[in-house]
Amino acid sequence: MDAANCKLKTANLYIMPLEIERKFLIDPKKWEQLAKPKGTLLKQGYLLSDAGKTIRVRIAGEKAWLTIKGATTGIVRKEYEYPIPAKDAAELLKDMAGTVVEKTRYRISFAGKLWEADEFSSDNKGLLMAEIELEHEAEEFEVPDWITKEVTGDKRYYNSSLSLYPFTKWPR
Repeated sequence: MDAANCKLKTANLYIMPLEIERKFLIDPKKWEQLAKPKGTLLKQGYLLSDAGKTIRVRIAGEKAWLTIKGATTGIVRKEYEYPIPAKDAAELLKDMAGTVVEKTRYRISFAGKLWEADEFSSDNKGLLMAEIELEHEAEEFEVPDWITKEVTGDKRYYNSSLSLYPFTKWPR
């Protein structure tokens, strides 16, 4: 979601921006063999992270955003995202975010839907996860064969959790 979509004004009514998302793990062997587009390195950190809300700073290449997300109900939550100067984002990550999650994101079209596949690095190296944003909670979609298990709702896989409890530190 970009800043232009943060609020839609219709007849003096504001429609809250919603993120409706499902998350899945990726099969490492199939991922390795998959023809992928060029990825984008993302660095993100959390200024606030609790059960009801998160405030995230993200840098993707030369661009950066401040994102505010509300509590998740099912697979839905409010989300507001605003572009900020990359220099400011870098300072916020360095001075206020604590730990930073690093990953390369690949945007892959499959069966008419956009999948965002993340290959994590640094303290989360080895984790491969994909997400799909939906128009509504009951929307049906086709799942690529490189997807394995759904982890929507498993808090361990929230990026805010991965910033505090990295994948490489999980018991095997």
